[in-house]
Amino acid sequence: MMKLQTGLGVVTLLASSLAAAQAVTPEQIKAGGEIYARNCATCHGNRMKNPEWAIDLATIPKDDRQRFIQSVTNGRGNMPPWGDVLKPPEIEALWAYFSQGEK
Repeated sequence: MMKLQTGLGVVTLLASSLAAAQAVTPEQIKAGGEIYARNCATCHGNRMKNPEWAIDLATIPKDDRQRFIQSVTNGRGNMPPWGDVLKPPEIEALWAYFSQGEK
């Protein structure tokens, strides 16, 4: 019984740590919006919807952070990699904007 309680405690701690690590602030969302406007809107549209020549970001799941980070960092399809242009905190801000900012 003690091992089960300890195991559940560890799982709970890890889950809460993960949630805290992925929590975003209004400042991150604002910064991400500015980065998006400067670097992404030309292809993906001003509101992340219905671009003529790029993927419609409204169709991308808002809960797949790892896919988003990998795609922005390394590029995907016709999208060039941004890992050499944007720093990790800027990509995280973009994630905040993408996942929670624009509705």
